[in-house]
Amino acid sequence: MSYPGYPPTGYPPFPGYPPAGQESSFPPSGQYPFPCGFPPMGGGAYPQVPSGGYPGAGGYPAPGGYPAPGGYPGAPQPGGAPSYPGVPPGHGFGVPPSGAGFSGYPQPPSQSYGGGPAQVPLPGGFPGGQMPSQYPGGQPTYPSQPAAVTQGAQGTIRPVANFDAMRDAEILRKAMKGFGTDEQAIVDVVANRSNDQRQKIKAAFKTSYGKDLIKDLKSELSGNMEELILALFMPPTYYDAWSLRKAMQGAGTQERVLIEILCTRTNQEIREIVRCYQSEFGRDLEKDIRSDTSGHFERLLVSMCQGNRDENQSVNHQMAQEDAQRLYQAGEGRLGTDESCFNMILATRSFPQLRATMEAYSRMANRDLLSSVSLEFSRYVESGLKTILQCALNRPAFFAERLYYAMKGAGTDDSTLVRIVVTRSEIDLVQIKQMFAQMYQKTLGTMIAGDTSGDYRRLLLAIVGQ
Repeated sequence: MSYPGYPPTGYPPFPGYPPAGQESSFPPSGQYPFPCGFPPMGGGAYPQVPSGGYPGAGGYPAPGGYPAPGGYPGAPQPGGAPSYPGVPPGHGFGVPPSGAGFSGYPQPPSQSYGGGPAQVPLPGGFPGGQMPSQYPGGQPTYPSQPAAVTQGAQGTIRPVANFDAMRDAEILRKAMKGFGTDEQAIVDVVANRSNDQRQKIKAAFKTSYGKDLIKDLKSELSGNMEELILALFMPPTYYDAWSLRKAMQGAGTQERVLIEILCTRTNQEIREIVRCYQSEFGRDLEKDIRSDTSGHFERLLVSMCQGNRDENQSVNHQMAQEDAQRLYQAGEGRLGTDESCFNMILATRSFPQLRATMEAYSRMANRDLLSSVSLEFSRYVESGLKTILQCALNRPAFFAERLYYAMKGAGTDDSTLVRIVVTRSEIDLVQIKQMFAQMYQKTLGTMIAGDTSGDYRRLLLAIVGQ
């Protein structure tokens, strides 16, 4: 393996994120061994926040290119009410983290940023270094979201009843003691505990044995299995911040990771990521983005990292009509493109409002907004704008598509696979599985089983619920 909605009328809506009961939580102060090696910023432990589970953190897939015009589920079609064609292909996001680290976690190497914007290379994940403008085989069509898809959001992992952190710590200790490792025992514990419970296991392990659980696991595991285990033991916000840091180090930039995280998170999630990035790595996220990107792509990401999107779930249809007119006049209705108009509307409007705008645009322009973005933009700013629109239309379908293309073809983008499965496991992986089966006529578990092996496959399938 290589490492590398609310849609228009008639479509069942997915409620807003985060789901009820899954507000963010962090381990109590001092229980999370954040990596060392970065300039300290007033302590390395997370502040206390409400319990209940943190939604949707984590690194995400990173498509290098986005669907060809007019095919995303829920996208309005030219000439009026949408027919909800299928989701066109996409490519996964992200490059896997690697490297040795302190406190058991891999650490991004240090990097000094220069005074000016970094030169942005074409992503290496594409053949010939070219970002595809459309997908092989043309535009597939898939059925619209079935009534069987559970409304709301539901993860495959939930907190286990009668949880005993000390007992779980003992099970993990025995699994790693002596010659060999009982990987199945590790799988049975890790795959059936929430992230919050894993943090308590980690603290109990150190209390009982005076050793760091993450370091012990790293010494016993390797490769994809190690990466998956480490991802499961990282608190969600830290995983996001760490992934962003990793994406902006060394030569080049993993733009796809920046897009996936910053263009899909809620305001609260982004603000917590920004705070974590500063406190754990001693760096200002916005400054790093400005140093590592340029042009309209830089402006889009800086807008995203403010965490100021309108999150009012009500829709102003008059505003939607006006925004659609403004977008048309900023793009197809003129020579050249007024990029700032697209940035302002897509960075500030709520997702329900954007869906209404997309429907209004389709009726007015006889072309869907995704197609217009493809015509007016290119490379990373196109990808970022499309990510916002695609998540506004159908978030589970967005992630299902990324999973599919992480495993399709020669090799596997294991980092993308790990990131989505882990970070959506307590949020909406049930819906992602349903959309995956609808869109690709095979189950997610079947594709994972055919593309992975060993303990890595067992743990992935246990998380997915196969």
